Amino acid sequence: MSIRVGVIGGGQLARMMVPAAVNLGLDIRVLSEQEGMSARLATVEVGDYRDADTVLAFAETVDVITFDHEHVPQHVLRALVDAGVQVHPGPDALAVAQDKLLMRERLTELGLPVPDWARVHDQEELAAFLAEHGGKGVVKTPRGGYDGKGVRVVHGPNEVDDWFTALSEDANGGALLVEELVSFRRELAQLVARRPSGEVVPWRVVETVQLGGVCSEVIAPAPGSAGRLADTAEEIAVTVATALGVTGVLAVELFETDDDRLLINELAMRPHNSGHWTQDGSVTSQFEQHLRAVLDLPLGWTGCHRDWTVMVNVLGGPTEGTLDDRYPQVLGAHPLAKVHNYGKDPRPGRKVGHVNVAGDDLDDVVYEARAAAALLGAENA
Repeated sequence: MSIRVGVIGGGQLARMMVPAAVNLGLDIRVLSEQEGMSARLATVEVGDYRDADTVLAFAETVDVITFDHEHVPQHVLRALVDAGVQVHPGPDALAVAQDKLLMRERLTELGLPVPDWARVHDQEELAAFLAEHGGKGVVKTPRGGYDGKGVRVVHGPNEVDDWFTALSEDANGGALLVEELVSFRRELAQLVARRPSGEVVPWRVVETVQLGGVCSEVIAPAPGSAGRLADTAEEIAVTVATALGVTGVLAVELFETDDDRLLINELAMRPHNSGHWTQDGSVTSQFEQHLRAVLDLPLGWTGCHRDWTVMVNVLGGPTEGTLDDRYPQVLGAHPLAKVHNYGKDPRPGRKVGHVNVAGDDLDDVVYEARAAAALLGAENA
């Protein structure tokens, strides 16, 4: 019997683990939230990942559990560990990714560079922070935010009153995270993979371009990143992965500030949008590496096939028909483009796929990737 890998969550990240699992001869099984999700090809069960009994029953059919997302509650994760299930990444690491306040606390304790931040319980505490930071800041809900959700740039303490009201109505109480509004020249991402026995392998640091809080493009490697910047980004990510005991792929999203610092913005403990370029640009993709890591297998080399790889997300998709309908046109016009289809129905703002192009001239690679995405109906191209 082949090794059985269980993935909780049926989104596109689970879908993109399937080819890597097939190549390695693994039996990959997915617990999806509902029928017809992106990873339906490997879905063996549909159920609620928030229900411990459902997840424990699924875990009995596999040898190791990993994740398409970080939203599995702690009580479910602890139940898996208590039952002797191999869980990667584990509850302690995932807790830091699940709670932005805990994330900031742990990173600060480790002496890692983060924006100035505070825990605020009410309008008065928020007003005091804003007064010390030029009257502006970024407020985040500690849990559940992604792709720009749960994040607001504020210029006054009353601009998140609805969030404070929600907190006061919650029997558990709670606080919001407020951070300084960082002046940065660009956003970067550093991916590494770590296996339980301790081996850590990085990829090249990349530049990410955001549109409305959603990743639109990735350039690998980040232009002008050789030397100190690349070394610093790698050191930060390796420290995070090692200190927090992350197993699998870790993405560290960074700000490159106007005064030449690197500050940690967010963490993701799973394959990440900023690493999709590795499918066609790296010797070992993030999806294969994640599977290797959670199984504690030796990690693959992360060198690049060509000088540059550019990933462009297909946001929205065609207004009529499907991505498949566009194949004759896009594949004929852009034979260098590698199209990755998530099997989702087009919808404004929705990630329905991405395009990778690799080559040795950055301008040409950017043009090809954007043009191919535009033919697929990308709103951002």
